[in-house]
Amino acid sequence: MIQLTQKYPKITILIVALFVFMLHLDVLYANIMEARNFVTAREMLSDGNWLLTTMDGLPRYEKPPLPTWFAAIFGSVFGIENIAALRFPSALITVVLLFFMYTLSRKLTNHKLQSLITALILATSFYIIFAGRNGTWDIFAHSFMLGGIYYLYQFFETEKQIYKNAIFAGVFVGLSFMSKGPVSHFALLLPFLIAYGVIYRFKGFKSRWLPLVLLLFITIVLSGWWAYYIYLLDSDDATRIALKETDSWKHRNVKPFYYYWSFFTQSGLWTIPAFISLLYPYLKSKVSNLKAYQFAIIWTFASVILLSFIPEKKSRYLLPVLIPLAFTISFYINYLFNHFKSLKSRWETVPVYFNFGLIGVIGISFPIVGYIFLKERLDGYYLYFICTSISLVLIGGYIIKSLIKKEISRVFFSSIFFIMAIITFGFPLANTFLDNPTRKSLTLIEEEEQITGRKVYNLNGLAPELIWDYGKTTTHIKLPGGKTKLPTEKSFGVLTRFNDLGHLKSTFPNHEIIFKDRYDYNVADSTKRGNKSRLKADYYWLDKKE
Repeated sequence: MIQLTQKYPKITILIVALFVFMLHLDVLYANIMEARNFVTAREMLSDGNWLLTTMDGLPRYEKPPLPTWFAAIFGSVFGIENIAALRFPSALITVVLLFFMYTLSRKLTNHKLQSLITALILATSFYIIFAGRNGTWDIFAHSFMLGGIYYLYQFFETEKQIYKNAIFAGVFVGLSFMSKGPVSHFALLLPFLIAYGVIYRFKGFKSRWLPLVLLLFITIVLSGWWAYYIYLLDSDDATRIALKETDSWKHRNVKPFYYYWSFFTQSGLWTIPAFISLLYPYLKSKVSNLKAYQFAIIWTFASVILLSFIPEKKSRYLLPVLIPLAFTISFYINYLFNHFKSLKSRWETVPVYFNFGLIGVIGISFPIVGYIFLKERLDGYYLYFICTSISLVLIGGYIIKSLIKKEISRVFFSSIFFIMAIITFGFPLANTFLDNPTRKSLTLIEEEEQITGRKVYNLNGLAPELIWDYGKTTTHIKLPGGKTKLPTEKSFGVLTRFNDLGHLKSTFPNHEIIFKDRYDYNVADSTKRGNKSRLKADYYWLDKKE
């Protein structure tokens, strides 16, 4: 089996991607970022807002529309409520990311096995899995950018097809901007250019200035046309939203400069190998291609440092760092493939035994530990639990056995199978934690509206998840810019944020207010930390006093 994976690397990558990114896409409810994307996609289909994009009927220009177009297209074919279909474009573009990573690594190292290792590490890194299974913008921006980087590398390094490489580089870099603005340009492209300039130098540009101009022209046109379009047709909202976004980057979620310096932990399974791969003094004399390793490690650190300068910081913003980090880790794993059997120093062997031994132990102990935690929740999920237990025990035992024999290649590929088994059999077990007895969907409001004849209004903006759950655009009372549009009916219904009765009373002092119901999108009950007030909405009847 292992020999086959090495012999057919592209097929191996495709199979791994199928199991890791494309199975059980409908298990989890939409998160806040997905909800924003899916609501905008729904309104593209229902209202035709493909260019002047909206969320709940209001201008939504914070993100360029390319990923949302993909979601809308798949939603139009398979149903806009089919959450697996809406997430499927993210899974597809992640496959593109993996193949670009493989081909770029091949160009840099001329080593098929190490390139396969790079792609598989990337495919099984924690935040890559998270982003590739979620219908958000980030994975599109970085996948397209890596495509642009691949063709840019070709543009720099080869004398053949210079114009073709320039055109493709410009297209992919432009598509990255159309996915999430300049985020990937700053976090992935600029660090690549720094690393390339330091290690490989920029040479031969006298013969490339004209195709470089073409590359820049394509990039600028693709990147800027939508922003220019919305500015021409809706300059007030475009300006307001741009100022709001700029202010958020400066003042929201502000963290210290060193906040990202545990970045290697975001690779999940590869945390310890990631840390060791970054120890340049230790690894520099052991890697098979020092120049490529130097390039990878500079690319990684440059990305982290540049992101650290931005005041607003979130763990998920480290997603682009995992791309060069996977390449960096591959040098260490490749070294272990070739030399682990001959290693004598405990300083070198103990981290390997600990990292992969822990994976093996988790696999072997899963049936007991899993049952202790899930026994009261397993009704209806026993088949998934049994399949997960059997597969993880077998894989975990094989990892331990291979570690004892110092067969690191078997340990590595078994670790990949470990992740595949968790997604294939274990991911549906996430539903066992859906234990909120007060969970109530806002889709019931439509039936209420039809029965009572009361039109329903949205007082002050609801969480994106609630808008997605509602199923259609709400009618707003409070509008952007502090404007208010009061209902003209004498009797109507109003949805408010959780426990916001005071705001409702101040807005309607001449109305009788009757509490009718509470709607709750939370999957965890109110005793748990994951229960959020913003995922609740209160529903009132209002009748004008005579």
